[in-house]
Amino acid sequence: MACASFAKLNAASFYSIGGHKSFTQRPGSSTSLATRTVSLPIRAGSFTDELIQTAKTIASPGRGILAIDESNATCGKRLSSIGLDNTEPNCQAYRQLLLTTPGLGEYISGAILFEETLYQSTTDGKKFVDVLRDQKIVPGIKVDKGLVPLPGSNNESWCQGLDGLASRSAEYYKHGARFAKWRTVVSIPCGPSALAVKEAAWGLARYASISQDNGLVPIVEPEILLDGDHPIERTLEVAEKVWAEVFYYLAENNVIFEGILLKPSMVTPGAEHKQKASPDTIAKYTLTMLKRRVPPAVPGIMFLSGGQSEVEATLNLNAMNQSPNPWHVSFSYARALQNTVLKTWQGRLENVEAAQKALLVRAKANSLAQLGKYSAEDESEEAKRGMFVKGYTY
Repeated sequence: MACASFAKLNAASFYSIGGHKSFTQRPGSSTSLATRTVSLPIRAGSFTDELIQTAKTIASPGRGILAIDESNATCGKRLSSIGLDNTEPNCQAYRQLLLTTPGLGEYISGAILFEETLYQSTTDGKKFVDVLRDQKIVPGIKVDKGLVPLPGSNNESWCQGLDGLASRSAEYYKHGARFAKWRTVVSIPCGPSALAVKEAAWGLARYASISQDNGLVPIVEPEILLDGDHPIERTLEVAEKVWAEVFYYLAENNVIFEGILLKPSMVTPGAEHKQKASPDTIAKYTLTMLKRRVPPAVPGIMFLSGGQSEVEATLNLNAMNQSPNPWHVSFSYARALQNTVLKTWQGRLENVEAAQKALLVRAKANSLAQLGKYSAEDESEEAKRGMFVKGYTY
């Protein structure tokens, strides 16, 4: 169901010119958006240069992000799929397998960690943060506190975690984190309601501003869930509305666009739609949305996989890199990098080397996709297996 209150945003275009950011009413529009016109100079903070450099480092050619920021509960679900108990030693062993993979830094520029992982060490006593730094991988941290029901909405959610975020972010920076992640979600089957979209956008903007004030590059992630049977055109419509709202509030909060990264969903049909879209079609719709909504000042677009199979996520990314883009278009995958790895490992010490090789295969495939040079010819059947779970929670 379309939301009438989005009309104001549909009448707007976003600009970032000469170091200023503003929304400007489209010629011929009769909406009242002009009353919301913003024109703000980019703020100069003590971390500005570092933020911009960190974002550039993560958005470097042929590299992307490994997301291993699953909560303990979600990590437990993954371990249970291979018959392991959800214990801290088992979680630590799996994370160690991933982060100590030799040569990982050739394809991975950043790793998003769960809070406990930031402070953990390998069994040899080396901090995971130092393991990453040695491979020239930037450590990142999940800072949100999860989704809760949004009162007054159509059974939608909002993301909590702003309370105490500044002090937590300062502590994360002290322990080596240099970028942050905050994930909120938008559900198409639930509307989305104007309230849910505004809450998502405002929360992301406040988080981004607080992160930058404390030296962390914020990943801005309003995930548009795959759930639903809607066509790709409906996903495009919602994505454009969501990102218009997000960038309006980012500007209002004086967020430095050169010091952020985006983690959008690809524009695809709903997972239960009767007709699947080809990689070329997904690339066309996704890039159309991004070019309409994302200023070129943003250094990197790091896509989430959202339940696509490993191969689907890589093919779609590859299709988006067949011609130059205004931003670095890459990946920030969790399941789409880890599924085959987990199945290969099976919790057995003797399988660690084979599992790490499987991770390198997926990381290299997505590295090639970021460069527009990927081919799916030799992919395994396991890598082609879809991973969508209706109502999936992290």
